[in-house]
Amino acid sequence: MEHKEEKHADLDLDNTLIESTHKVESFYSAYKKQINIAVLILILAVAGYVGFNKLYLEPLEKEAQAALFPGQALFEKDSIDAALLTFEAVANDYGLTKAGNLAHYYAGVCYMRKGEFQNAIDQLDKFSSQNELVSPLATGLKGDAYIELNDLSKGASLYMKAANASNNKLTTPIFLKKAGLAYEELKEFKDAAAAYEKIKKEYSDATEAQDIDKYIARATAGL
Repeated sequence: MEHKEEKHADLDLDNTLIESTHKVESFYSAYKKQINIAVLILILAVAGYVGFNKLYLEPLEKEAQAALFPGQALFEKDSIDAALLTFEAVANDYGLTKAGNLAHYYAGVCYMRKGEFQNAIDQLDKFSSQNELVSPLATGLKGDAYIELNDLSKGASLYMKAANASNNKLTTPIFLKKAGLAYEELKEFKDAAAAYEKIKKEYSDATEAQDIDKYIARATAGL
């Protein structure tokens, strides 16, 4: 009895496979032209992407890096206005490249040094990076700009975002302390104390931790 049931199940499975295959073949026959066009489009899209990168983006990247170099040299010599012109030109002309992206960061720094804080924010908003040092620095720099524009709440928020972007010993304690100071100005003493406490607990070797007890006491007294 059990053998008959197994055999019946096998037959059902065979019939299902045959039926499914027939349906697929029928579907392909009915839509053969559309399917072939779709496959061709996919192949062309992949080939186009590879070609676009190899034949267009790679040469463009080299060109953009060469255009960025004079601006970097001017920046290092503190020729801020001349450097800014170069960075903005690279950002506008080579927006698809890594060098064009980096030019937005440099332009943001230049505007900060010129005291044009909204322009700095506009440039830094166009910059993106996954680097564990550069990304928090750019976010923290936007925080500085908002503080200069007297938007303490936005500045504090960006400082905390910069501090949480990566757990590195260089940038994180810097932005935690900046956040704490901004929170104190906002009279948000609980948040200020929390930022200072994190420096003490997790970054005790940092310069910002040397007199952190004084800041913790001050923030705690304000509660």
